[in-house]
Amino acid sequence: MKAWYHSWIAALRIARRDAWRAKGRSVLVLAMLALPIIGVSATDLTLRSAQLSPAQTMDRKLGAADAELRAASFGVPLYQQPDGESYAPVGGFKNFTPPKEDENRTDNLKAVLPAGAQGLKNTTAYGRVRTANGLMSTELREVDAASPLLKGMLTLNSGRLPRQNGEILATDAFLAESGYAVGASVTPRGMKNSYTIVGSYELPNSLGAPQLLAPPGSLLEPLDRALTEAGLNPLHPSDSYLVKVGGEGFTWNMVKEANAKGVVVVSRAVVLNPPADSAVPYFQQEGHDTYTGRTGRTTEMAIAATIVGLAMLEICLLAGPAFAVGARRSRRQLGLVGANGGDRRHIRSIVLSGGLVLGVIAAVIGTGLGVILTLSLRPLLEEKLGARFAGFNIVPLELVGIALLAVLTGLLAAIVPAITASRQSVLASLTGRRGVRRSNRILPVLGLLALAAGAAIALYGTVSGMGFIVVAGGSAIAELGLVAMTPMLVGLFGRIGRWLPLSPRLALRDAVRNRGRTAPAVAAVLAAVAGTIAVATYHESKEVQSVHEYVAKLPSGSGTVVTNEAGSYRDVPAVREALSQQYPIAVRADVDRLVVGKPSCERYGQNVKGCGEAELIVPKEQRCPLDEAEHGPASFGLEEQKKLRSDWRCARGDHYARYQTVVADQKLLTALAVTDPGTVAALTSGKAVSFDKRNVKDGKVTIRLITDLEKASAARSTHKELPGEDKVFPVHQAPESVEGYGIQLILPPTAVKAAGITTAPFGSYFTLDGTPTSVQKQKLEGEIDRMGTDAEVFVEAGYQAPSSIVLMALTLFAGLVTIGAAGIATGLAQADSEADLKTLAAVGAPPRVRRTLSGFQCGVVALMGVVLGCAAGILPGAGLRLVERRDLTRLYEYGVANGHEAVSSPPWVPVVVPWQTILELMVVVPLGAALLAALVTRSSGALARRATG
Repeated sequence: MKAWYHSWIAALRIARRDAWRAKGRSVLVLAMLALPIIGVSATDLTLRSAQLSPAQTMDRKLGAADAELRAASFGVPLYQQPDGESYAPVGGFKNFTPPKEDENRTDNLKAVLPAGAQGLKNTTAYGRVRTANGLMSTELREVDAASPLLKGMLTLNSGRLPRQNGEILATDAFLAESGYAVGASVTPRGMKNSYTIVGSYELPNSLGAPQLLAPPGSLLEPLDRALTEAGLNPLHPSDSYLVKVGGEGFTWNMVKEANAKGVVVVSRAVVLNPPADSAVPYFQQEGHDTYTGRTGRTTEMAIAATIVGLAMLEICLLAGPAFAVGARRSRRQLGLVGANGGDRRHIRSIVLSGGLVLGVIAAVIGTGLGVILTLSLRPLLEEKLGARFAGFNIVPLELVGIALLAVLTGLLAAIVPAITASRQSVLASLTGRRGVRRSNRILPVLGLLALAAGAAIALYGTVSGMGFIVVAGGSAIAELGLVAMTPMLVGLFGRIGRWLPLSPRLALRDAVRNRGRTAPAVAAVLAAVAGTIAVATYHESKEVQSVHEYVAKLPSGSGTVVTNEAGSYRDVPAVREALSQQYPIAVRADVDRLVVGKPSCERYGQNVKGCGEAELIVPKEQRCPLDEAEHGPASFGLEEQKKLRSDWRCARGDHYARYQTVVADQKLLTALAVTDPGTVAALTSGKAVSFDKRNVKDGKVTIRLITDLEKASAARSTHKELPGEDKVFPVHQAPESVEGYGIQLILPPTAVKAAGITTAPFGSYFTLDGTPTSVQKQKLEGEIDRMGTDAEVFVEAGYQAPSSIVLMALTLFAGLVTIGAAGIATGLAQADSEADLKTLAAVGAPPRVRRTLSGFQCGVVALMGVVLGCAAGILPGAGLRLVERRDLTRLYEYGVANGHEAVSSPPWVPVVVPWQTILELMVVVPLGAALLAALVTRSSGALARRATG
């Protein structure tokens, strides 16, 4: 026991001394071992610091209050989850009939407050305010900022609290976006009065939220009144109450009493001490098996697990050649250990001690830098996360575990070099000669078995309930199997050398003859490229799916400009003119709407005196039974629902009918890319054009002019015919292949005028002769803002793929690791092939041969690793997609079985091989590695003297 102890102490001393002497190699290994530790420890500290406890979450959501009460959107008795995030009407949505709109919802909410409770009204709405840069949308809030109930919900950063009407607070995000500062005046759109910003504050949970806060009654009511008087869209404020009841707080029984009155409650006492599931009526009615986006979270976790696993494997395999370099350079020293009585155990312990020493140093440096990095980047991280940290939380056991990971990685990386060094004879070590060893025949067999087993496990994970965990584990086992087969595969690559020129043939022969150093470097490149291919496979497959699912609002290159507010019809001609001046317009099709009553009424009517609407009537026998039944789809059994959903009357198009009926000429067909001769000829001749055959009967279409909106609303709720005057137009039904992009019916101006229907302009469709620049867009928005109107400008650019930072970062990392691994292998090759290079010089080879040979040695290693990595990376990427396909298919089957209307077709989840990425890696990485190695290698070297005995 004592001898064992002393031998390891001696081994650690030798390893420490060797690491200090070879500072360059030690720094390289330390960097490779410490880099992932820095990232993992910083990530752990960030997540722990950003993670709020339930009590801290309640402090930020409720302040010092015991509960928050808000009226549910449907205003009937309801059941809710204990945290108040989800709720449903009593009896479920299938039997739910929406009540009439309750104008006194706020009074009803106030009546729910418990007797003796302290309540603070909190009202929010979204509006538009004029800024230094133009016009911006922001949240408007009315609450008593001085109330102690708000403690913890907001933080005053500068200035003071508002004391009177006309004074407001602004969040730092609003000030940054608007260009204002404390002391400036801001004017809400529609008002003449300005408000002075007397202070700035932040919302700890929403740092990026632009918001203005005013005393109760000083902002929202005057603004709503001004908007109504100006004929603009009114506000839609949302009220809630912060309640302080004292004692045990707002109990679960009190929550259920409030639910019975149509009020949703977020209670501190209930969240911190939730009731049993059996005591929650919501769970008894709705159950727990509801889809909450688990597929997205599962995929994210799968990608993260795959990246982390492959990254650790890369570090182990990449550090291995570095230790092999050290062992090779220390051959004479290790030989002296053997000559003085040391056995193989002592040699292995010396090399392993090198991994242990560097692993411990990397653990200390990595965790220390992780702490420093987290502290220094905390403000930036908080801004990125959009929330303040709960504090700087350190979990010692987690940091110790992360540090031990560095030690373990160092030991794992040194295992293979230790075994290789211990097998070398003492004589070969002292003389510098190479021993000849036959390749291991068992290892490739084990690797093949591991590859097959890992692939089978990963494929099983795609159909089992364990999902991404099994896929990630199986992929790791398969990749380790491929790593074990690397020496054999390197030998197979050597067979192509007979067809290569001299320099690459020598490089390939050298790599095959020295598989002990080549295989780990190839395996490191393999792991790096496999990570890139795994993410690229998932990303490109997701991209193809997104392109398939993308629904264009217009033909590519076409656009619309539409006014959004009642009364803005007066500004439409000026908006159209500004559009033609600022944008490169090819064709502009001006579009009008049908008006029943005053032109200032909203597009589809407004429940005020003098306003009506024009309704496109679907013949009764062509209406979908699912929509016409008294209780909707719930009136039919599941089998009947499935059958009816395939009926042409119940078909749901890809485009939402934004505008049922528009008035325009044939220029609109050009903007919609409609080239069907019959359709163009019909509209040109003054005949209406329909894009939905359900509206057409006997070649005619009916428009009903409704003047009494209250009667129309009552008729809709009882599935009766709408009251009004009918106008019938001859119509041409466009072929089914012709897309209307949300328009169901185009009426020519001549037919509308002959029918005696009033129209009002509301926008234009257009095609572009080029792409508008950013400056043109800003100028157009500025012109529209100066008109005082609200117009939405949209140009269809087709599917725009979001930039994948993960893929970009992983690709760059893989390239760096690949070049680094190949560089290490090149350095070792140079050390091992000195004799060959001297022989080449002796027989008269030019000096550039040394540089060329080094470049090809590096390129050969990189190419072998890229080829194997591309093959290995497809498995985890495809596995993630198959897991996602399984989850989406289960969701689809659940929706079909329960008759959900939104479920229309089975999910399409393709698996696409990223051929372009594979080609780029196979060409760019080996070529870059070879050029870099050639550039940093000397073209000539000094001839060595004859070795003396």
